[in-house]
Amino acid sequence: MAPQQPASIEEQCEPESEEGEKTGPGPPSEHPIAYDAPDGGWGWVVLLATIVVLALTLAFPSCLSIFYLDLQVEFNATNSEASWVPSIMTSALHVGGPLCSVLVERFGCRATVIFGGVLSGVGMAASSFSNSIVELYITTGIITGLGFCFSFQPAVTILGHYFVRRRPFANAMSSTGTALGLCTLPFLGDYLHHKLGWRGSFLVLGAVLLNCCVCGAVMRPLKPRKPEVLRNGPRAISETGLKVRVLAMIQSFPSSLRRNMAFDLFCSNLRFRVFSLGITWMMLGFVVPLIYLVPYAMTYKMDQSRAALLLSIMGFVNIFVRPPIGVLFSLPWFKGRHIYVFSAALVINGLSNSICCIGASFHVLLAFVVVYGISMSVVGSLMFTVMMDIVEMNRFPSALGLLSIMESVTLLIGPPLAGKLIDSTEGFTYMFLACSISVTLSALFLMISFYWLDRRDAAQKDNGSPAKPAVTLFNDGQYSIVPTGAAISPS
Repeated sequence: MAPQQPASIEEQCEPESEEGEKTGPGPPSEHPIAYDAPDGGWGWVVLLATIVVLALTLAFPSCLSIFYLDLQVEFNATNSEASWVPSIMTSALHVGGPLCSVLVERFGCRATVIFGGVLSGVGMAASSFSNSIVELYITTGIITGLGFCFSFQPAVTILGHYFVRRRPFANAMSSTGTALGLCTLPFLGDYLHHKLGWRGSFLVLGAVLLNCCVCGAVMRPLKPRKPEVLRNGPRAISETGLKVRVLAMIQSFPSSLRRNMAFDLFCSNLRFRVFSLGITWMMLGFVVPLIYLVPYAMTYKMDQSRAALLLSIMGFVNIFVRPPIGVLFSLPWFKGRHIYVFSAALVINGLSNSICCIGASFHVLLAFVVVYGISMSVVGSLMFTVMMDIVEMNRFPSALGLLSIMESVTLLIGPPLAGKLIDSTEGFTYMFLACSISVTLSALFLMISFYWLDRRDAAQKDNGSPAKPAVTLFNDGQYSIVPTGAAISPS
C-alpha cells in the first residue's frame, strides 16, 4: 500500500543524514523536514554541473541530424524509418520520468545522475556496432535515451532545491546548457563525421557522455537545518541483509511508481492539468524542425558544415539571450505572468517554422534559426519556472514524471509522422507548415485557458475565498513544506 503522504523533494534529494550516513530504505517521513536553500555557495557548482548535463542530454537528439543521411544510406531507410532514431531517444528521455523519480527516492539525485551518465555512454558506444536500424532503435534510442532521462531529471530537481529566491534565474541559466550543447555538439559531430564516419563518431560521443558522471558527483545533498533522526537507523543495512532489501525494494516499486506519477495532482489541480495537456500538444511539433533542419538544407545542396553551422548559431542565440531573460523574469512584476510570456514566446516559435517554407538558402534558414532561437530561449527558460509556480515544490518530481510520460507520446510520434509527410509529398514545405500550426494552436490553448482560470480565481477571491498557499517562503531564502493539498497559484 502506498504511503499516505508522498516523499518530498527534500527526502528524494537527501538520502543521507546530517552525519553523512546513508539511511536505510523505508517509508517516507510523516513530517516533512525543512532544508536550507542557500541560493548560492555550492549551489553555483551544482548549477554549473546542471548546465553541462543539459548540454549533453537535451541538445543531443537534435544533433543526430548530422548523421541522418548516413543512417539512411547505411540501412537503406526512408525518412520515416530514420527519424525513429532521434524520436525514440527523445521519447525515452521523457518516458523514464516516473522510474527516474523512484531511483531518486531510493538512491538520491547524485547516484541517479551518475547511473544515467554510465547508461547513456554505454548505449551510444554500443550503437556504433549496430548492423540494422532496429538495433539503433534499441541502443541509440532506448538505452541512451533512458540514460539521458536519469541524468537530466535529477539535475533539474536538485537545482530547484538549491535555489528558491533566485529560482527563475537559476532555471534560466541552467537552460543555457541546451544552448551550449547546440553550439558545440554540431561542430563536434561534423568534425568526427569527417574524420571517423558515423560509427567512429558514435563511439567517441559515447565517451563524451560519460562526463555526466562527473557532473553527478558534485551534486552533493543538502543537509537539514536540524539533525535528522534516521528512518531505519545507521545499522539497518547490516541487520537487514542485501537480499531482504532487494525484495523490499521490488515489493514497494509499484507503490513508489504510483506515488511518483502524480495522477492525483493531475485530477485535483486544474492548472497542472491544462499545462500538461498544452505541453503534450506542443511537443508534437516543437522538436521536429530541429531534427529535419540539417537534412532539409543538405537536400537542397547546402554543404554539411554550413548546415551544422545553423544549429550552432541557434545555440549561440540561446546562450546570449537566456541569461538576461533569467534576470528579467526574476523581477517581481512577472510573478503570476510567467505563463503568458511563455505562451506568447510559443506563438512566435510556432510561426517561425513558416519561414522555412520560403526557401532553403542559407540566409532564409539563418533568419529562421535566429527567430526560433530567441523564442526557444524564452520557452526553455520559463518551462520549469511555470511548472514550479503551479504545483507544490514537494510534488514537483512526481509532476515532472507524469508530464514526461505524457509528452513522450507526442515526442515519439511527431518526427515519424513528419517523415511520412515528407515521403508522401516529396518535400519539406507541408511538414514545416504542420509544425507551425500545431505549436501555435497549443500556445493559444495555454494562453486562453490560463486567462480564464485567472479570471475565475480573481472572482472567487473577490467573494472571500482565496486559495491557501502550499509553500511558505521566508525572507532568508529558506522554505518549508506546509501539509496542505492546495496547489500554488501563479497569482
